[in-house]
Amino acid sequence: MAQSYLSTSKPHSLFSSPMESTFKETGFTSEDTLVMNGDVEAQYVERKDRLLKAVDGSYGILSDLRKFNKEAWVIKYPTFKESSNESVPPSPASSSRPSVIRRSMSFADEPSTETEVLLSAPARAGLKRSVTLASVAKAELDAIPENDAQGAKEEECTDLIPEDFHILRLDLKLGPHGSSISPTALVSQLEKASIASLLDERIASSMKHVEKLRLRVQDTSSKVLVTGDLNAGKSTFVNALLGRDVMTVDQQPCTTMFCEVHDAAENDEKEEVHLVNEGMDYSRDDESTFTRAEISELEGIVTESDAKRILKLYVKDARDPSRSLLSNGVVDISLIDAPGLNRDSIHTTELFARQEEIDVVVFVVSAENHFTLSAKEFLLNASHEKAYLFIVVNKFDQIRDKNRCKRLILEQIKQLSPRTWDDAEDLVHFVDSNSALARAALAKDGQPAEVKSGVPAESFEKLESALRSFVLVKRQKSKLLPVATYINHLMSDVDVLSATNVIVAQNELAQATADLNRVKPELNKMQKTRDDLEDGLVAIEESVTDDAGHSTQTWLQAALDKIGQGELGVDVMEIAKNGRTYAVESLPAYPGILHLWEYAAQVRLALLKSLDLAVKLAEDDARDLVARGVERVFDHGDMYIPPGADRSRRVFRPEAMFSSRKSGRRQSGGAVVAGGMYGLGIGLAQRRDLNEVTIQDIFDIHYHFSTHFGDPTSKSEDEDESTTALGLVSLGLGAITMVGGKTIGVRGLIEAIARVSEMVGNPHTRKWLAPAVGAATLGLTVYCILELPNTIPRSVGRNIKSTLSSSSANSYSVKALVAPQPSWVEYHKNRVMKETRTVMRVAAWNVKEKHRVAKDDLEKEFKGAEEVLKRSTGALEFFDSLAGRTADVRVNLVQ
Repeated sequence: MAQSYLSTSKPHSLFSSPMESTFKETGFTSEDTLVMNGDVEAQYVERKDRLLKAVDGSYGILSDLRKFNKEAWVIKYPTFKESSNESVPPSPASSSRPSVIRRSMSFADEPSTETEVLLSAPARAGLKRSVTLASVAKAELDAIPENDAQGAKEEECTDLIPEDFHILRLDLKLGPHGSSISPTALVSQLEKASIASLLDERIASSMKHVEKLRLRVQDTSSKVLVTGDLNAGKSTFVNALLGRDVMTVDQQPCTTMFCEVHDAAENDEKEEVHLVNEGMDYSRDDESTFTRAEISELEGIVTESDAKRILKLYVKDARDPSRSLLSNGVVDISLIDAPGLNRDSIHTTELFARQEEIDVVVFVVSAENHFTLSAKEFLLNASHEKAYLFIVVNKFDQIRDKNRCKRLILEQIKQLSPRTWDDAEDLVHFVDSNSALARAALAKDGQPAEVKSGVPAESFEKLESALRSFVLVKRQKSKLLPVATYINHLMSDVDVLSATNVIVAQNELAQATADLNRVKPELNKMQKTRDDLEDGLVAIEESVTDDAGHSTQTWLQAALDKIGQGELGVDVMEIAKNGRTYAVESLPAYPGILHLWEYAAQVRLALLKSLDLAVKLAEDDARDLVARGVERVFDHGDMYIPPGADRSRRVFRPEAMFSSRKSGRRQSGGAVVAGGMYGLGIGLAQRRDLNEVTIQDIFDIHYHFSTHFGDPTSKSEDEDESTTALGLVSLGLGAITMVGGKTIGVRGLIEAIARVSEMVGNPHTRKWLAPAVGAATLGLTVYCILELPNTIPRSVGRNIKSTLSSSSANSYSVKALVAPQPSWVEYHKNRVMKETRTVMRVAAWNVKEKHRVAKDDLEKEFKGAEEVLKRSTGALEFFDSLAGRTADVRVNLVQ
C-alpha cells in the first residue's frame, strides 16, 4: 500500500480576529449597543472586501478546475474508508506532531486500488493549506516547533478532519423506493467519464452558488429565513417578532407560499401585499411583475391559493428601533416565513434551493416533537455553509419536564450544528410565541402585559435581543461568516481533490518515466535490428528451399534410375527406413508367352505407381524439412521480438502442403501450360499416354542396336539388305508381333509377304535358308522362354525413363502439343521448391508481422507514456498552483 499524508487546517480559525472577542463581550442589552460605532463598521467593510476577494478567487479556481477537468485531466474522485490498521504509532521524532488518522483512500472508478493515507490536523494556527501532499506535508510537519504541537488531542483531530466532501460531494440515491445507496457505492458503479461529468456538474452548481454568495455579500440588506416543520409555530413566531398579528395562523398548515416581510418604509410607508406574478422577477417599481392586495386579504390569499408564488409584505412596526427588528434604523431586514419542511417534497426542495439567498436561518422547532428527519436533513445541509444557526424551541410552556426537554434538544443540536451548540446561550432559545404575542397585544392596548405562561416573559425578550444582535451588530458572524464557511469548505474540497490527484499524477509520472526508460531501448533495438531479422529470414528460406529441392531431386532421380533397370522406383526397405506406412506393389508374375502384351502393361503400371510413390516420399521429406525450417524461422524471430510481446506461433500443418497441384493455367483451346499434366495433380499411373504398351516394351530393338552397333538411325534406308542372321532375327521378331491376339496392319502384312518372297526367290538365300531359319527359330525359342520375362521390365523401364527424361515428352495437351517442359525430375523439384518457398515466406511474413506489431505497440506505448508524462507533469504544475491559490483565498478568510 502506498502511504500519503493529508493535513487539514482548523475551520475555527475563520474570522479569528479581535472582532470575535468584541462581539462576545457585547451584551446588547441597551439602546447604545444597537448603534454600530465607526470602528465596528470599518472592520465590517474591511472584512467584506477581503471576503469578496476570496469569493472571486474561489470562483476563478472553480472555473479553472472545471476547464482542466474537461480539457486536460480527468479529475479522480476519491473516497475514504477506515483502514485495517487504524492506529499510527508515533515515532520518537514525531511524538510532538499533531495526531493523525489513517484512512484507506480509493477512487470511484478504481475501487479495487487503495492507497493508505494519513489525515492530520496541524496544531499550528494559520496554516494556509488544508490538505498537503505526502512529501510536502511531511516537510511542513517536520518544520512545526514542538511547543506549537503540544496539547493536540486525538479526539480534537478527529472532529477537524473531513472524511468526506462538504460541497463537491457526489451524493445521490438509487435503488427501489425507500432504499438508498451510499455515495461510495454509487460512484463505484460509474465509469471514469461519468464520474468526471458528475463532478463537472457539481462544480458548475457550486460556481452558480458562489455567484449568488457574491451578490449576497454586496447586498447591504439581510434576509432572515424562518423555517421549520409543519405546525411548529413559525407564523406565530414571526407575528411575535413583529408585535402584531400579520401572518395567518391556524391549527391546520396554512403557509403554502414564501412570505417575505419588509419594513413599510421600503414601500413609501404603505402597508400592502405584493403578490409576485409567476415567472416574473419582482421589482417594486414595475407593477407588471406583481399584483397589489391589502393586508386584510392576506389570509384568503394564503389559504385559498396553491400556486407556487412569492408574497412581499410591507408592514409597519411602531415599536422603538431599539426593540424592532424590521425598523431598526441601521440595516434593511426581511423576514421570510417559509412553508413547512415536511409539507411535501416540492416545497422542501424549493426551500433547500433558497438557502443560498439567506443570510440568517432561524429554525423553529416544536418542543413537543423535537427534530424530525426532514429537520435534521435541512440542518445538516445548511451547516455546510452556515456554521451558526438561530434555533427557536417553540411551545415550550406546554412541556412538563422542561429540563429534560432542554437536555435532549441540546444534545441533538450538538450533533447537527456543533458551532451553534458552542454558542447555545445566544443562539438557542426556549420560548412560547403565543404568550409573547399575547403580551405584545396587551402592551399595545396599554394594558398590563400579564399572561399566564410556563415560560417567563424575559425569555422572548432575550431572544429578540440576541436575534437583533446576531443580525444587526454581529453581521460578520451572521452575514459574512456563512459565506466564509462555504468558501472554506469549498477550498477544503478543492484541496482534497488537488492532493489526491497529485498522488495520482505522481504515480502516473513515475510509471510513465519507468515505461519510457523500458520502452525506448527496446524500440531503438528493434529499429536497428530489422535488417538483421530480414536477412536471417531470407537465409533460412533459401537454405530450406535448396535442401527440399536437393532432397526431391535425389529421391526422384534414384527412383528413375531404378526404373531404368527394370526395378521398382521405391522398395519396402526404403519406405521403412524413412518411417513411412505406404503400401508398395511388387512386379507382376510372368504369365507366359501367350500373354506378353498384358504382362508388359502390368509391368508398366507397377513401375509408374512406384514413381508416384517416390514423389509422395519426396514430398514427405520436404514436409519434414519445412517443419524444421518453420521452427527455425520462429526461433529466429523470437530473438528480435521484445519481452512481453506476442510470441504466439501460427500452427504449421504439414499435411496441407502439396494438397492441390492445380498450378497449371488453362488457355483457350484446351492447352495446359506452366505445369502440364503434372500440374493437374494427375499421377503417372493415371496418364493414358504413359500406360500405352509399344513393341519396344517387349523387343527393344533400338536399345540393342545402340548397344552393339551404335545408333541404327545412322544407316541409310535405301541400303540393300543382305540375307544375314540379323535379317532372319528381324523377320522372326516381326512375326512374333502377332502373338497374344495382337495383329499387325494389312499393309505391314503385305510388305512382309513380299519381302519373304524376294528372299526365297534368291538362289543364294535358298542354300542356307533352312539352317538359318532353324537357328533363328531355336534362338528365338530360347529367348522367349528364358530372357523375355527379365527383358520386358527392363525394356519398359528404359522406355519410361527415356520418356520422363525428355523435356518434350512432358508437354501434354488435349488437342495439341505446346512448348516443352522441364524433365519429370526437374518439374517436381521446382514444384517442391516453390511450395517450400511459399510456406517459408508465409512463416517469415508472420514473424515480420509480429515484429511490426510489436514495434508499433512499443511506439504506441512510447507515445502514450510521453503523453502521460506531459499530462501528469502539467497536472502536477496545475494542482501545485491550485494549492497556492486556495492558500491565497484562505488568507482572506483567516487574517
